[in-house]
Amino acid sequence: MGNLFRRATNKGVIKRLIALNPDAMNVSTEIFFTPWSKGKLVGQKAPLKLKDIWAIRVRLELAKKTRDLALFNLAIDSQLRGCELVNLRVRDIANGACIFPRSIVSQQKTHRHVQFEITEQTRIAIID
Repeated sequence: MGNLFRRATNKGVIKRLIALNPDAMNVSTEIFFTPWSKGKLVGQKAPLKLKDIWAIRVRLELAKKTRDLALFNLAIDSQLRGCELVNLRVRDIANGACIFPRSIVSQQKTHRHVQFEITEQTRIAIID
């Protein structure tokens, strides 16, 4: 079909030149559009502040969402990725009714073993 795509960057705006008709080489149109990330925060976000963490914990406690509170506390304690938190089993952090003070989990992405301490507050949330 003979469509020709060429990209050139000009002050944050990408210019595409598209040849519409291969027979008439002089006919081309210019389409200007702004990138999807213009004006948006991209990349790594700032970590949660301590007051934000406590605010989330209080809201989860008041809403009586014990499962979400236990997962949130485990996420804060372990600093694991979300996919690894969801794949955690009870046997990874507990043996019967006894919850381990420390646990070791193998990361899916890097295959490294991560050891983390389970705080008392997290143990209470898990027991509930």
